[in-house]
Amino acid sequence: MPDVGEGLTEAEILKWYVQPGDTVTDGQVVCEVETAKAAVELPIPYDGVVAELRFPEGTTVDVGVSIIAVDTGTGAGAGAGEGSGAGEAAEEPAAEAAEGASDAAPKGRQPVLVGYGVSEASTKRRPRKAAQTAQTAQTAPAQAPAAPVRPQLPPAQLPGQAAAQASAALQSELNGHGTVAATATAARPLAKPPVRKLAKDLGVDLASVTATGPDGVITREDVHAAVAPAPAAAVAAAPVAPEPLAAGTTARETRIPVKGVRKATAAAMVGSAFTAPHVTEFVTVDVTRTMKLVEELKSDRDLAGLRVNPLLLIARAFLVAIRRNPGANASWDEERQEIVQKHYVNLGIAAATPRGLIVPNVKDAHEMTLPELAGALGELVTTAREGKTTPAAMQGGTATITNVGVFGVDTGTPILNPGESVILAVGSIKPRPWVHKGKVKPRQVTTLGLSFDHRLVDGELGSRLLADTAAVLENPRKLITWT
Repeated sequence: MPDVGEGLTEAEILKWYVQPGDTVTDGQVVCEVETAKAAVELPIPYDGVVAELRFPEGTTVDVGVSIIAVDTGTGAGAGAGEGSGAGEAAEEPAAEAAEGASDAAPKGRQPVLVGYGVSEASTKRRPRKAAQTAQTAQTAPAQAPAAPVRPQLPPAQLPGQAAAQASAALQSELNGHGTVAATATAARPLAKPPVRKLAKDLGVDLASVTATGPDGVITREDVHAAVAPAPAAAVAAAPVAPEPLAAGTTARETRIPVKGVRKATAAAMVGSAFTAPHVTEFVTVDVTRTMKLVEELKSDRDLAGLRVNPLLLIARAFLVAIRRNPGANASWDEERQEIVQKHYVNLGIAAATPRGLIVPNVKDAHEMTLPELAGALGELVTTAREGKTTPAAMQGGTATITNVGVFGVDTGTPILNPGESVILAVGSIKPRPWVHKGKVKPRQVTTLGLSFDHRLVDGELGSRLLADTAAVLENPRKLITWT
């Protein structure tokens, strides 16, 4: 599993595009994975035949774990697994791990599925414990007659308690005949960096964890099992099995694992809600003139083929309001205790997708003409709905618009996107009775809700930003007079 950047440590395999026996070429997309940021297609950097898919679809895999093996015809059957920076590859014989590894010289950078590649380090993979014991037994001086060693499986291949007993028996037998000296310190447990971080966060000593992974590697499940409470059934009576559901009835609850985009969104929203002091203000505005302008722009030849809708003019009004109130376009630097004012606007658009809520942004939206903004918003929405938004497209946002009106909602109190200072919620646009030129008439009306970080934006500044946005939507001619 390659490192796709942004500090991500795991990804879920959504779909395999190849099967064992298929021929693949360099650059061919072999699978689609979902990180906490977005769905990403992974190409293979080899020509060859797929030998093995090591994880089924729907499996969450740590970065650095081998997920596919490709026979390149060069004798290295697991070429893709070993050369792609995927960490643990196919098992090598113990003799190769102990002797052959030292003969390999660094060969510079190797190709990876995504990214710049990793340099081949001079460090070697630690030989398996059984291999170390066997090698030491062969090279130790024969100071006493060697006793026959009973054939047995290496401890790493035995489950649980049997593995521990076999290891102890082998060590005791060798020590009894003077062939192996007792080790003063225990070997460092084998675990990948994400698993070590998990253990540290949960306060688990890896030395006390029973490893179930290949070659004695500790997995995430092993760490979680170490902190799970011991079953009380050891001293209690046998548990009573739950009564089966009656015929025709269904379960009353469904548990859905939180992972991928949903997990990242939940963590971001909790962090934002309990870090930034939110203030939300509302204004109801007559947007009849804006809706008429939208209809006129749809027939404009300069906008032919582009998506022209109320969101386009709302985004333009919001950008004009930010230009008039630049202090609202900022972020909070917690480490330095500084307000960082941004002189650019990366305008985020909250998008509901089958995988959850994402907020891609239009880079430097403040510099775009109306046709350019229309094209950028159309591409952003289409890419998000297809699940092809890249992690880079969701980084660096400064202000966000969330259009809850498409669901028939009048307005809302949106939560700030982490790292941003303002977010504008747009309610549904529908006819309402409105006083226009001294008479009550049906007019197209909507309600805007603006949430802002009160550390950065005072009430006066937030109110002006919201009022200016409403003023442009009520009278679109201000798009000319204010720019």
